[in-house]
Amino acid sequence: MEVKVREFVPFVAMVIMEACTIALTIMAKTALTGGMSPFVFVVYTNALGAMLLLPFSFFFHRKDRTKESIFAWPLLARVFCLGFTGIFLFQNLAFVGLSFSSPIVVCAMGLLIPSFSFLLNLILGRSKLDWRNTSTRARVMGTIISLSGAFTEELYKGPFIRPASSASPTRLLNSIPKLLVYYNIPDNWFLGCIFLAAAVFSVSLFNVIQTGTVKKYPHVMKVASFYSIVGTIQCLIFSLFMERDLSAWKIEPNYDLCLIIATGIFGSVIRTSVQVKCTQMKGPYYVPLFKPFGIFWATLFGTSFFVNSLHYGSVLGAVIGGVGYYTVSWGQLRETEKKQNPKEERKTIKTIHHHEDDEYKVPLLINQEESPV
Repeated sequence: MEVKVREFVPFVAMVIMEACTIALTIMAKTALTGGMSPFVFVVYTNALGAMLLLPFSFFFHRKDRTKESIFAWPLLARVFCLGFTGIFLFQNLAFVGLSFSSPIVVCAMGLLIPSFSFLLNLILGRSKLDWRNTSTRARVMGTIISLSGAFTEELYKGPFIRPASSASPTRLLNSIPKLLVYYNIPDNWFLGCIFLAAAVFSVSLFNVIQTGTVKKYPHVMKVASFYSIVGTIQCLIFSLFMERDLSAWKIEPNYDLCLIIATGIFGSVIRTSVQVKCTQMKGPYYVPLFKPFGIFWATLFGTSFFVNSLHYGSVLGAVIGGVGYYTVSWGQLRETEKKQNPKEERKTIKTIHHHEDDEYKVPLLINQEESPV
């Protein structure tokens, strides 16, 4: 019975986390559609998240000890880069991209993370192409499929899955102004996809830096809290330059304020804690397996509660991206298993190519990305 609970609880927890992430993404889209500045939203949510995460991280690691100090200069430089790639670049690009697109596109572009990580490691020389290796062929094929899904997402919309002729949801939405409204499709769809793809690329850079950082300083929650602070400061400086209208910084005690509070608490404490615990229980590849579940939730929410929110092309691109995502992840898992069982590898391949450690790790806050995106 205990074994079944240990298997069941992490699964349910991660499915719920993905559902909450998509729900918050839809609400964020609503706020942006209603006129809220994405730069202001990023600063406020990260500021609240950093304030909550800092004391929580010390409580989380209260029994852990490490010889390394996070205030050592090499680690501080890594923290700065983590904040720059994982908070500043990712979230500003992601929320601007979300304002130009829709939540299902956020899901589809997020599925490019393992493919971008694989390409980055090839460029950096941390991985090599061995065509005799099944895992290499799987990752190359998965990358091609993922990129095909992304291009489908950008270039093909297709008709609405649920057009506006469905009158009852429309009347419901009109009766709740500015609440759950993201069905209007902006003209800058292609630009939004480009911004989201750039955001995902910054997450891949973040993952590469994070892998070495956690090796040197394994207190992951403390690392997350410090790079959240650094990233928030970077976002504040940038946002003050981008959003000079002081009225945009004034948040009334309404829907926007509730969304900022919910996003800050969920993104910084709840989701991060659940992901870290699930990773400790099930291994580093467990949490990423649930990323494509966002497609299901975005489609379910979009078709159940909204009209003019989903195109056939968007769902098709997301599904193609999901196939590529799992293909790349399977190839990376096979590579890790072979590294852990070198004797078994010698039976099939005479020459073993030694690669660096995992190129695709679980983000601490991101993704989600991470903000809800």
